[in-house]
Order: sequence, then structure tokens, then C-alpha cells
Amino acid sequence: MSNQTFILILSGIIGVFSGLAAVILKQGVHAIQHFLTEDFYKEYANFLYILYPLIGISAAYLIGKFLFKDIGGHGVPDILFTISKKQSIIKRVKTYSRVFTSAITVGFGGSVGLEAPMLVTGSAIGSNVGSLVHLNAKKRTLLIGCGAAAAISSIFGAPIGGVIFAIEVIMMEISTASFIPLLIASVTGSLTSMILIGKDSVFNFKLTENFQASHMPYYLLLGIACGLVSLYFSQAVRKTESLMESLDSQALRILYGGAILGIMVFFLPPIYGEGYDTLNTLIDGNSSQLLEKSPFFSLIENPYLIIIFLAFIILVKPIAAAVTLGAGGSGGIFAPSLYVGGILGFLFAYSSNLFNFTIPLPLAHFTLVAMCGVMAGAQHAPLSAIFLIAEITGGYELFIPLMFVSAISYVTKTAYQKDSIYMIQLKEKGRHLPESKDQELLELITITNVIERDLLPIHPDSKLKDLISLVKISKRNIFPVVDEHKALRGIVTLDDIRDIMFDKEKQEVMLIKELMHSPPEILLATENMQKAMEKFELSGAWNLPVIEEGKYLGFVSKSRIFNAYRKRLIKQKQD
Repeated sequence: MSNQTFILILSGIIGVFSGLAAVILKQGVHAIQHFLTEDFYKEYANFLYILYPLIGISAAYLIGKFLFKDIGGHGVPDILFTISKKQSIIKRVKTYSRVFTSAITVGFGGSVGLEAPMLVTGSAIGSNVGSLVHLNAKKRTLLIGCGAAAAISSIFGAPIGGVIFAIEVIMMEISTASFIPLLIASVTGSLTSMILIGKDSVFNFKLTENFQASHMPYYLLLGIACGLVSLYFSQAVRKTESLMESLDSQALRILYGGAILGIMVFFLPPIYGEGYDTLNTLIDGNSSQLLEKSPFFSLIENPYLIIIFLAFIILVKPIAAAVTLGAGGSGGIFAPSLYVGGILGFLFAYSSNLFNFTIPLPLAHFTLVAMCGVMAGAQHAPLSAIFLIAEITGGYELFIPLMFVSAISYVTKTAYQKDSIYMIQLKEKGRHLPESKDQELLELITITNVIERDLLPIHPDSKLKDLISLVKISKRNIFPVVDEHKALRGIVTLDDIRDIMFDKEKQEVMLIKELMHSPPEILLATENMQKAMEKFELSGAWNLPVIEEGKYLGFVSKSRIFNAYRKRLIKQKQD
């Protein structure tokens, strides 16, 4: 069997298992939510809303920490870091741990999504299947992409969107050979979900109105609004998580986080869980039903109150998602970004129609297009957003506004903040990912692997004649000056002594510490290769010394780095 055929078979297997995990997770969440809220009455204050999130976050954290040894949190940034820094090796426990902890978190009202946990699960399945059959890091990365594509495909019933997301967010490069396995994994994941639970997807909606070119000026305004809201979304998540992390203990984070989230859900019930039911309600044109879920507004039928209510949801949802994750819950911000976008689009069109600002705007169109816009801005994944929403709507009627709004939103957001929310989260943890293929290859090379140790050291109190003795046997023209504690005191080059090396008198009296000078730069053994290359460029040197904890280790040369880079490049092409 050829390697290509073998990979195709593995991608199908990964798609099936990822689809099965998605079904278990979705059905588990729905079962928990139905069990907890089926007896709730719309006209009464349901005070259990305050208690449920605290129970769910506490249970998810304790189960994750003590049973699975895998605490929740963000999924996509961890996957990106694993691919870049850990040879695409994901712990086996992640193939099932997030399914349980996320189901508990979201089922009990955690205001996060299931997409990120499913991405972690699907990616872990791909990584562990690759490790099981002894594939290299390059092919494991491809199988991680297959698991991610299958996860998105099975959740939304959007196989094209799953493939595009895997390419745009998870994988740094793509070729025809790796594109086919992604297609197979995405299709098998979607089919698995379809066979087990039918064609029922997250959004049960079909477009009935036609797109009109006369709406384009309003889509321009919507795109700008989506960009600004996605900027707010990223900042709100980041700052809220920072506040949660500032709490001294995990117990306090759970207690405060669960209490705050419970109060939010009590006053704004639509932010309970993922919130996709709310978006379905809005798309179907039943906006008044949102107020029925709140005990404070259920008897009020006021369109202006709906506007205020939805505006509060846009402001609160990112904070609720960050509180859930910061407190120890398991989930992701994929669904909250779609949710906020949908609310924004509906609010935009609803307000415009209410005040008769313009020609009537279709509520469903603007709701769906804004979902695309906020996702494109927050996650920097415009193509994924376009195809995901296009597939959800069952056609490409909205393709033009989807493309237009996602582009405007992306440009607006990046004008103020260049990094996606995933990159921001990684950088705040001190995890910097390579921005190009060159950087990725460089970071695979460590300083300790290219150290040259054949440079002969000399003590600072030695005489010039001792150095002449080393010159006779050394093949290098640099001599590190190292004391009895192995500390680097300086360097002496052959050029430094060329004029005096044959002077017999100076050979006897001149000490090395009188001849030595500081190196142009010093490399630390813990630094990455990108930092090392920056020092080479700034200093103009061809060789630089390396120290570790104050002790001299050896030298690194540009030629050694270039040779290691070339070998990595050849190996990558062979893989």
C-alpha cells in the first residue's frame, strides 16, 4: 500500500471517530440542558439559573483535574502551539476528556461553545492515530487537520467549511496531496453525524428571500460594525480572563466566576449555554420570544426594549464566555463570536426597520451575514466564515454580502489589532508562533544542537606564549578566554595577535587578559534560533559564543546554522 493510500484510509477513520465524538458531545449537552430546564416557567424567576453555572464549572474543573488530569480552557491556541512546538503530539487523554468536561460546562449554562472542545478532540484523535502507526510530525500535523475538519463538519453539517477552517486556522501550509485527506475526513465526519442524528444541524434555516444589490451600502456599514464589535469581543475576552487570572486561588476563580455567570444568566437567559437557539429564534423572525425567557420582561411587548435587551447581550456575552473559561470551565469562543455576530446583525436590521431609516432590510440575511463578519474579524478566518455560513443557509444566495462584509470586518479589525484572538492568547502566555515558513524551520533548530566545541579555550592569566602553543594545534582562529569557573571572560582572535605573536619578549610578559576583548554578542543556550539570527545580523559577526547559566559552552557559526537549515528543508520536502 502506498503512503498516500494509507493516509487516505487513516483520514476516513479519523473522520468517523471525530464525527462520533461530536454526536456524543452535542447530544450530551442537549440532554443535560433539557433535564435541568424542562420544568422552568417563562413567567417566573427561575433562580436555579444562578446556581447551575457554579455547579457545572466546579464539576468540570474537578473532573478534569483529578480524573482526566486535563483542565479545560481554550482549545485552538493549544493546538496551534502543539503543532509548532511539540511535534504535533497531543496527549491521549484529550481524545475524550473535553467531551465530558465541555458537556458538563455548557449543559449547566456555561456561556461557551462546543466547537473548540471538538477541535481538541478531533485533533487529538488525529495526532494519536498518527503516533500509533509511527508517522512523522509532518504527517501527524496533516491528521490533526483532518480531525479539526471533521469536527467542524460534523457540528455544523458543513464539510466545505470544515476543510477551509482546517487550512486557514490549523495548518500553516497545504498541498494537493494533503488537501484530499482533509476532504475525506470532513465528508466522513459529516456523514457520521448525519447517519446518527439525521440532517438536523445547528441552524435549521433555508433562505426564502433573494439578495438585492440595493442593500450593499447597508452591508458596508454592517461590515464596519462587525469589525468594531469583533475588536470589542477580543478585548473583552482578554481583559476579563486577565482579571480572573489575577485571583489568588482556583477556588476563588470558581466561586466568583460561577456566581457572576449565574447572575448574568438569571437576568439575560439567552446567554445560557451556546445560544444557538436564540439565533434560530431571531432568524425565524420571532424576536419577541427572547423577552419571554426573562422573568422581568416576559409580559412586556415593546420593540424598543428588545433593542436594549439585545444590546446588553452583545456587551455581556464575551464577558460571560471569558468568565466561564477563566473560572475553570471547558469550552471555546468560536460559538460566542458567531452568537454575538448574529445578535449584532439582527439588531442592525431590526433597528433600521423600526425607525424607517432605509428601505426594509431582511432580518435573516443581516443576522447570518453579521455572524460571518464577527467570526472573520475575531478569529481572522474570513474564508472559513464565508463558507460556513453559506453552507448553513443551504446555498450561495448570500455569497456576495458574505464576502463583502467579512472583508470589511477583517480590514476594520486589523487596522486596530493585527493579531487574531488566538494569537493574542498565545502571546500573553509567552508563546510566540512563527509567522512564516522560514521562522518555523528555524525554530526546529536549537542552539545546543549546533554548538561547536572545537575552539580551544585559554585562561585569562595565561601568557601570550601559551596562546601561541594553541595556535599551532588549533584549526580555528578564535580562542575563548575562560576562567577556572568556566565563565567566559572574553575572546582573542588570530588577528588580535598577528603583529606580536613572533615577538619573543612579549610572549613572556604579555597576559591574555591584556589582549582579550568582549565578543560582539553573546548567545544564551535557552534562546530560540530566531533570536540568535537577529543577534548575528545586528553584530555582523560570523561566530558567537554560547553560555548557559553563566558558563561557557562553545561557539555557534552562521555556516553551521545554514547547514542545519538546509538539512531541515530537504527533510521537509522529502516528508
